[in-house]
Amino acid sequence: MPIKLMKDCDLAGKTVVIRQDLNVPMKDGAITNDKRIRAAAPTIIQALDKGAGVIVLSHLGRPTEGQYEEAFSLKPVAERLSTLLKRPVALVKTLEEAKAAPGECVLLENIRFCKGEKKNDPDLAQRLADLGDVYVMDAFGAAHRAHSSTEGAIRKAKVACAGPLMAAELDAFAKVLDAPARPLAAVIGGSKVSTKLGLLENLLAKVDILIIGGGIANTFLAAAGHAVGTSLQEADLIPEARKIMDEAKRLNKSLPLPLDVVVAKELAPGQHPTICGIDAVPADAMILDIGPKTVALYTDLLNTAKTVVWNGPVGAFETDPFGAGTKALAQALAASKAFVVVGGGDSVAAVEGYGLADAMGYISTGGGASLELLEGKVLPSVAALEARG
Repeated sequence: MPIKLMKDCDLAGKTVVIRQDLNVPMKDGAITNDKRIRAAAPTIIQALDKGAGVIVLSHLGRPTEGQYEEAFSLKPVAERLSTLLKRPVALVKTLEEAKAAPGECVLLENIRFCKGEKKNDPDLAQRLADLGDVYVMDAFGAAHRAHSSTEGAIRKAKVACAGPLMAAELDAFAKVLDAPARPLAAVIGGSKVSTKLGLLENLLAKVDILIIGGGIANTFLAAAGHAVGTSLQEADLIPEARKIMDEAKRLNKSLPLPLDVVVAKELAPGQHPTICGIDAVPADAMILDIGPKTVALYTDLLNTAKTVVWNGPVGAFETDPFGAGTKALAQALAASKAFVVVGGGDSVAAVEGYGLADAMGYISTGGGASLELLEGKVLPSVAALEARG
Protein backbone atom coordinates (compact mmCIF):
# COMPACT_ATOMS: atom_id res chain seq x y z
CA MET A 1 0.00 0.00 0.00
CA PRO A 2 1.24 3.54 -0.66
CA ILE A 3 2.64 5.55 2.22
CA LYS A 4 2.02 9.28 2.57
CA LEU A 5 5.33 11.20 2.43
CA MET A 6 6.29 14.35 4.30
CA LYS A 7 7.41 16.02 1.09
CA ASP A 8 3.83 15.88 -0.16
CA CYS A 9 2.31 17.46 2.96
CA ASP A 10 1.44 21.13 3.44
CA LEU A 11 3.46 22.10 6.51
CA ALA A 12 3.32 25.89 6.32
CA GLY A 13 2.30 27.43 9.64
CA LYS A 14 1.71 24.00 11.18
CA THR A 15 3.27 22.19 14.11
CA VAL A 16 5.07 19.09 12.93
CA VAL A 17 6.05 16.30 15.32
CA ILE A 18 8.97 14.26 13.99
CA ARG A 19 9.89 10.94 15.58
CA GLN A 20 13.61 10.55 14.95
CA ASP A 21 16.15 7.93 15.97
CA LEU A 22 18.72 9.99 17.87
CA ASN A 23 19.83 7.05 20.00
CA VAL A 24 23.53 7.82 19.65
CA PRO A 25 26.43 6.18 21.51
CA MET A 26 27.58 8.15 24.55
CA LYS A 27 30.55 8.03 26.88
CA ASP A 28 30.94 10.17 30.00
CA GLY A 29 28.08 12.38 28.85
CA ALA A 30 29.56 13.05 25.40
CA ILE A 31 28.41 11.81 22.00
CA THR A 32 30.97 9.44 20.46
CA ASN A 33 29.30 9.10 17.04
CA ASP A 34 26.76 11.61 15.74
CA LYS A 35 25.88 9.77 12.51
CA ARG A 36 22.21 9.36 13.43
CA ILE A 37 21.87 13.05 14.31
CA ARG A 38 23.47 14.06 11.02
CA ALA A 39 21.15 11.68 9.18
CA ALA A 40 18.09 13.15 10.92
CA ALA A 41 18.95 16.84 10.46
CA PRO A 42 17.88 17.18 6.79
CA THR A 43 14.33 16.12 7.64
CA ILE A 44 14.06 18.79 10.33
CA ILE A 45 15.55 21.41 8.01
CA GLN A 46 13.07 20.49 5.27
CA ALA A 47 10.13 20.93 7.66
CA LEU A 48 11.47 24.25 8.96
CA ASP A 49 12.04 25.48 5.41
CA LYS A 50 8.39 24.71 4.65
CA GLY A 51 7.36 27.06 7.43
CA ALA A 52 6.61 24.56 10.18
CA GLY A 53 7.33 24.59 13.87
CA VAL A 54 9.06 21.32 14.73
CA ILE A 55 8.88 19.14 17.84
CA VAL A 56 11.41 16.30 17.74
CA LEU A 57 10.93 13.04 19.68
CA SER A 58 13.52 10.34 20.30
CA HIS A 59 14.64 7.77 22.82
CA LEU A 60 18.16 7.30 24.14
CA GLY A 61 19.41 4.11 25.73
CA ARG A 62 17.39 2.04 28.16
CA PRO A 63 16.45 4.13 31.19
CA THR A 64 13.97 2.94 33.79
CA GLU A 65 10.74 3.87 32.08
CA GLY A 66 8.85 6.72 33.68
CA GLN A 67 11.88 8.05 35.56
CA TYR A 68 14.26 10.87 34.69
CA GLU A 69 17.90 9.73 34.62
CA GLU A 70 20.61 12.27 33.86
CA ALA A 71 22.76 9.66 32.12
CA PHE A 72 20.05 9.20 29.48
CA SER A 73 19.21 12.86 28.95
CA LEU A 74 19.04 14.17 25.38
CA LYS A 75 20.81 17.40 26.40
CA PRO A 76 23.99 16.59 24.40
CA VAL A 77 21.79 15.74 21.40
CA ALA A 78 19.97 19.07 21.65
CA GLU A 79 23.33 20.86 21.68
CA ARG A 80 24.56 18.95 18.63
CA LEU A 81 21.29 19.57 16.79
CA SER A 82 21.60 23.29 17.51
CA THR A 83 24.98 23.28 15.78
CA LEU A 84 23.78 21.30 12.78
CA LEU A 85 20.60 23.32 12.33
CA LYS A 86 22.38 26.64 12.98
CA ARG A 87 19.61 27.68 15.35
CA PRO A 88 18.85 27.04 19.02
CA VAL A 89 17.10 23.77 19.84
CA ALA A 90 15.48 23.93 23.28
CA LEU A 91 15.26 20.73 25.31
CA VAL A 92 11.87 20.50 27.03
CA LYS A 93 11.13 18.02 29.79
CA THR A 94 7.34 17.65 29.62
CA LEU A 95 4.72 17.22 26.94
CA GLU A 96 3.03 20.39 28.16
CA GLU A 97 6.19 22.38 27.34
CA ALA A 98 6.49 20.88 23.85
CA LYS A 99 5.40 23.79 21.66
CA ALA A 100 7.09 25.26 18.60
CA ALA A 101 6.17 28.35 16.60
CA PRO A 102 6.86 28.36 12.84
CA GLY A 103 10.62 28.31 12.30
CA GLU A 104 11.34 26.98 15.79
CA CYS A 105 12.60 23.52 16.74
CA VAL A 106 12.36 21.95 20.18
CA LEU A 107 13.46 18.51 21.35
CA LEU A 108 11.36 16.64 23.88
CA GLU A 109 13.38 14.90 26.56
CA ASN A 110 13.96 11.14 26.19
CA ILE A 111 10.58 9.67 25.28
CA ARG A 112 11.34 6.63 27.44
CA PHE A 113 11.10 8.89 30.47
CA CYS A 114 7.35 8.75 29.74
CA LYS A 115 5.63 5.81 31.41
CA GLY A 116 3.92 3.52 28.94
CA GLU A 117 6.14 4.25 25.92
CA LYS A 118 7.41 0.70 25.43
CA LYS A 119 4.00 -0.84 26.18
CA ASN A 120 2.45 1.30 23.44
CA ASP A 121 0.07 2.91 25.90
CA PRO A 122 -2.82 4.33 23.83
CA ASP A 123 -3.28 7.39 26.06
CA LEU A 124 0.39 8.36 25.70
CA ALA A 125 0.21 7.71 21.95
CA GLN A 126 -2.77 10.07 21.71
CA ARG A 127 -1.02 12.77 23.72
CA LEU A 128 2.04 12.55 21.47
CA ALA A 129 -0.10 12.64 18.33
CA ASP A 130 -1.94 15.68 19.67
CA LEU A 131 1.28 17.68 20.04
CA GLY A 132 1.05 18.77 16.41
CA ASP A 133 -0.90 18.90 13.18
CA VAL A 134 1.28 16.41 11.31
CA TYR A 135 3.09 13.37 12.75
CA VAL A 136 6.21 12.35 10.83
CA MET A 137 7.76 8.92 11.36
CA ASP A 138 11.40 9.22 10.39
CA ALA A 139 12.97 6.79 12.87
CA PHE A 140 13.70 3.73 10.78
CA GLY A 141 15.94 2.40 13.55
CA ALA A 142 12.88 2.23 15.83
CA ALA A 143 10.33 1.17 13.21
CA HIS A 144 10.38 -2.46 14.36
CA ARG A 145 9.16 -1.46 17.84
CA ALA A 146 5.43 -1.05 18.43
CA HIS A 147 5.79 1.78 20.94
CA SER A 148 3.60 4.77 21.74
CA SER A 149 5.86 7.20 19.85
CA THR A 150 6.14 4.95 16.81
CA GLU A 151 3.25 2.69 15.84
CA GLY A 152 0.77 4.08 18.37
CA ALA A 153 1.04 7.80 17.55
CA ILE A 154 1.04 7.15 13.80
CA ARG A 155 -2.39 5.54 14.05
CA LYS A 156 -3.82 8.32 16.24
CA ALA A 157 -2.37 11.40 14.50
CA LYS A 158 -4.52 13.81 12.49
CA VAL A 159 -2.09 13.36 9.59
CA ALA A 160 0.69 10.75 9.58
CA CYS A 161 3.47 10.37 7.05
CA ALA A 162 6.98 9.04 6.50
CA GLY A 163 9.94 11.39 6.64
CA PRO A 164 12.67 11.51 3.96
CA LEU A 165 15.07 9.26 5.90
CA MET A 166 12.39 6.64 6.55
CA ALA A 167 11.36 6.74 2.90
CA ALA A 168 14.97 6.37 1.71
CA GLU A 169 15.50 3.34 3.96
CA LEU A 170 12.36 1.62 2.69
CA ASP A 171 13.29 2.40 -0.93
CA ALA A 172 16.79 0.94 -0.46
CA PHE A 173 15.50 -2.32 0.99
CA ALA A 174 12.80 -2.52 -1.67
CA LYS A 175 15.59 -2.57 -4.25
CA VAL A 176 16.98 -5.62 -2.46
CA LEU A 177 13.82 -7.48 -1.53
CA ASP A 178 11.14 -6.57 -4.06
CA ALA A 179 12.72 -6.14 -7.49
CA PRO A 180 16.50 -6.58 -7.27
CA ALA A 181 18.83 -6.47 -10.23
CA ARG A 182 20.26 -9.98 -10.40
CA PRO A 183 22.34 -11.80 -9.43
CA LEU A 184 21.41 -10.85 -5.85
CA ALA A 185 23.96 -11.64 -3.14
CA ALA A 186 23.73 -11.44 0.64
CA VAL A 187 26.67 -11.39 3.04
CA ILE A 188 25.47 -12.30 6.53
CA GLY A 189 27.89 -12.31 9.45
CA GLY A 190 27.62 -12.28 13.19
CA SER A 191 28.33 -14.52 16.11
CA LYS A 192 25.32 -16.81 16.42
CA VAL A 193 23.09 -18.75 14.02
CA SER A 194 20.28 -18.58 16.59
CA THR A 195 19.93 -14.81 16.15
CA LYS A 196 19.82 -14.99 12.35
CA LEU A 197 18.21 -18.34 11.56
CA GLY A 198 14.98 -16.78 10.29
CA LEU A 199 16.99 -14.28 8.28
CA LEU A 200 19.04 -16.98 6.56
CA GLU A 201 15.96 -19.07 5.77
CA ASN A 202 14.10 -16.10 4.28
CA LEU A 203 17.06 -14.82 2.28
CA LEU A 204 17.87 -18.22 0.82
CA ALA A 205 14.57 -18.15 -1.07
CA LYS A 206 15.34 -14.68 -2.47
CA VAL A 207 19.07 -14.50 -3.20
CA ASP A 208 21.28 -16.17 -5.77
CA ILE A 209 24.39 -16.11 -3.57
CA LEU A 210 24.42 -16.42 0.23
CA ILE A 211 27.78 -15.82 1.94
CA ILE A 212 27.89 -16.63 5.64
CA GLY A 213 30.65 -15.28 7.87
CA GLY A 214 31.75 -14.76 11.45
CA GLY A 215 30.78 -17.17 14.18
CA ILE A 216 27.73 -18.21 12.15
CA ALA A 217 30.01 -19.84 9.59
CA ASN A 218 31.59 -22.04 12.27
CA THR A 219 28.31 -23.83 12.89
CA PHE A 220 27.92 -24.40 9.15
CA LEU A 221 31.50 -25.68 8.91
CA ALA A 222 30.78 -28.11 11.75
CA ALA A 223 27.59 -29.17 9.96
CA ALA A 224 29.69 -29.91 6.86
CA GLY A 225 31.94 -32.20 8.91
CA HIS A 226 34.87 -29.87 9.59
CA ALA A 227 36.53 -29.69 13.00
CA VAL A 228 36.44 -26.10 14.27
CA GLY A 229 38.61 -26.40 17.39
CA THR A 230 37.53 -24.11 20.22
CA SER A 231 35.67 -21.75 17.87
CA LEU A 232 32.35 -20.23 18.80
CA GLN A 233 29.64 -22.53 17.45
CA GLU A 234 26.13 -23.69 18.28
CA ALA A 235 26.19 -27.47 18.22
CA ASP A 236 22.44 -27.70 18.83
CA LEU A 237 21.80 -25.84 15.58
CA ILE A 238 23.97 -28.05 13.38
CA PRO A 239 20.84 -29.88 12.09
CA GLU A 240 19.32 -26.50 11.12
CA ALA A 241 22.52 -25.52 9.33
CA ARG A 242 22.44 -28.79 7.41
CA LYS A 243 18.84 -28.12 6.37
CA ILE A 244 19.81 -24.72 5.01
CA MET A 245 22.75 -26.18 3.08
CA ASP A 246 20.57 -28.95 1.69
CA GLU A 247 17.93 -26.40 0.67
CA ALA A 248 20.59 -24.31 -1.08
CA LYS A 249 21.57 -27.34 -3.14
CA ARG A 250 17.95 -28.11 -3.95
CA LEU A 251 17.35 -24.54 -5.09
CA ASN A 252 20.69 -24.40 -6.93
CA LYS A 253 21.80 -21.43 -4.85
CA SER A 254 25.44 -20.65 -4.11
CA LEU A 255 26.24 -21.04 -0.41
CA PRO A 256 30.04 -21.18 -0.21
CA LEU A 257 31.92 -22.10 2.95
CA PRO A 258 35.45 -20.91 3.81
CA LEU A 259 38.41 -22.60 2.15
CA ASP A 260 40.93 -21.28 4.67
CA VAL A 261 40.71 -19.40 7.95
CA VAL A 262 42.73 -17.32 10.39
CA VAL A 263 43.09 -18.99 13.79
CA ALA A 264 44.57 -18.12 17.18
CA LYS A 265 44.51 -19.50 20.71
CA GLU A 266 42.25 -16.70 21.93
CA LEU A 267 40.42 -13.59 20.83
CA ALA A 268 42.70 -10.90 22.21
CA PRO A 269 45.01 -8.19 20.88
CA GLY A 270 48.61 -9.10 20.15
CA GLN A 271 47.94 -12.68 19.09
CA HIS A 272 50.12 -14.43 16.51
CA PRO A 273 47.51 -15.73 14.08
CA THR A 274 47.96 -18.64 11.72
CA ILE A 275 46.35 -19.20 8.34
CA CYS A 276 45.30 -22.78 7.75
CA GLY A 277 43.09 -24.84 5.46
CA ILE A 278 39.63 -25.60 6.71
CA ASP A 279 40.59 -29.21 7.41
CA ALA A 280 43.64 -28.23 9.47
CA VAL A 281 42.17 -26.15 12.31
CA PRO A 282 44.09 -27.05 15.50
CA ALA A 283 42.03 -28.55 18.31
CA ASP A 284 43.16 -25.82 20.72
CA ALA A 285 42.60 -22.85 18.38
CA MET A 286 39.60 -20.79 17.33
CA ILE A 287 38.58 -19.43 13.92
CA LEU A 288 38.58 -15.62 14.03
CA ASP A 289 38.67 -14.53 10.37
CA ILE A 290 38.57 -15.83 6.83
CA GLY A 291 41.82 -16.52 4.98
CA PRO A 292 43.11 -15.14 1.65
CA LYS A 293 41.78 -18.03 -0.47
CA THR A 294 38.33 -17.50 1.00
CA VAL A 295 38.58 -13.76 0.40
CA ALA A 296 39.39 -14.47 -3.25
CA LEU A 297 36.47 -16.91 -3.56
CA TYR A 298 33.97 -14.52 -1.99
CA THR A 299 35.27 -11.54 -3.98
CA ASP A 300 34.90 -13.44 -7.26
CA LEU A 301 31.31 -14.35 -6.36
CA LEU A 302 30.43 -10.80 -5.31
CA ASN A 303 31.90 -9.42 -8.51
CA THR A 304 29.17 -11.29 -10.41
CA ALA A 305 26.38 -9.68 -8.38
CA LYS A 306 24.34 -6.65 -9.40
CA THR A 307 22.70 -6.20 -5.98
CA VAL A 308 24.29 -6.95 -2.60
CA VAL A 309 23.01 -6.66 0.97
CA TRP A 310 25.59 -6.91 3.75
CA ASN A 311 24.75 -7.38 7.42
CA GLY A 312 27.49 -8.42 9.80
CA PRO A 313 31.30 -8.77 9.58
CA VAL A 314 32.96 -12.00 8.47
CA GLY A 315 35.52 -12.00 11.28
CA ALA A 316 36.33 -10.46 14.66
CA PHE A 317 37.21 -7.20 12.91
CA GLU A 318 37.23 -5.09 16.09
CA THR A 319 40.31 -6.93 17.37
CA ASP A 320 43.58 -6.61 15.50
CA PRO A 321 44.72 -8.67 13.57
CA PHE A 322 41.39 -10.35 12.76
CA GLY A 323 39.83 -7.73 10.52
CA ALA A 324 41.60 -8.40 7.23
CA GLY A 325 38.77 -10.49 5.76
CA THR A 326 36.07 -7.96 6.59
CA LYS A 327 38.20 -5.11 5.23
CA ALA A 328 38.93 -6.99 1.99
CA LEU A 329 35.23 -7.67 1.38
CA ALA A 330 34.38 -4.05 2.17
CA GLN A 331 36.95 -2.90 -0.37
CA ALA A 332 35.59 -5.34 -2.96
CA LEU A 333 32.05 -4.07 -2.45
CA ALA A 334 33.20 -0.45 -2.57
CA ALA A 335 34.79 -1.12 -5.95
CA SER A 336 31.79 -3.11 -7.19
CA LYS A 337 29.32 -1.78 -9.75
CA ALA A 338 26.52 -3.48 -7.81
CA PHE A 339 23.96 -1.62 -5.72
CA VAL A 340 25.19 -2.36 -2.19
CA VAL A 341 23.07 -1.90 0.95
CA VAL A 342 24.95 -2.10 4.25
CA GLY A 343 22.86 -2.65 7.38
CA GLY A 344 23.61 -3.60 10.96
CA GLY A 345 25.75 -1.73 13.44
CA ASP A 346 28.93 -3.77 13.13
CA SER A 347 29.09 -3.86 9.34
CA VAL A 348 28.26 -0.14 9.14
CA ALA A 349 30.97 0.59 11.72
CA ALA A 350 33.44 -1.45 9.68
CA VAL A 351 32.63 0.33 6.42
CA GLU A 352 32.83 3.75 8.07
CA GLY A 353 36.03 2.81 9.85
CA TYR A 354 37.66 1.88 6.56
CA GLY A 355 36.49 5.17 4.99
CA LEU A 356 34.36 3.34 2.40
CA ALA A 357 30.85 4.46 3.34
CA ASP A 358 30.54 6.93 0.46
CA ALA A 359 31.34 4.18 -2.06
CA MET A 360 28.37 2.03 -1.01
CA GLY A 361 24.90 2.31 -2.52
CA TYR A 362 23.14 2.86 0.81
CA ILE A 363 24.16 2.81 4.48
CA SER A 364 21.22 1.95 6.71
CA THR A 365 20.66 3.63 10.06
CA GLY A 366 18.65 0.71 11.44
CA GLY A 367 20.12 -2.48 12.86
CA GLY A 368 17.19 -4.46 14.22
CA ALA A 369 14.76 -2.89 11.76
CA SER A 370 16.88 -3.83 8.75
CA LEU A 371 17.25 -7.39 10.05
CA GLU A 372 13.50 -7.78 10.46
CA LEU A 373 12.88 -6.47 6.94
CA LEU A 374 15.39 -8.98 5.58
CA GLU A 375 13.65 -11.72 7.58
CA GLY A 376 10.46 -10.89 5.72
CA LYS A 377 8.69 -9.34 8.70
CA VAL A 378 6.37 -6.36 8.48
CA LEU A 379 7.60 -3.48 10.64
CA PRO A 380 4.82 -2.18 12.95
CA SER A 381 5.46 1.46 12.04
CA VAL A 382 5.38 0.65 8.33
CA ALA A 383 2.11 -1.22 8.72
CA ALA A 384 0.69 1.81 10.56
CA LEU A 385 1.90 4.20 7.86
CA GLU A 386 0.37 2.00 5.16
CA ALA A 387 -2.93 1.94 7.06
CA ARG A 388 -2.89 5.75 7.20
CA GLY A 389 -1.69 6.15 3.61
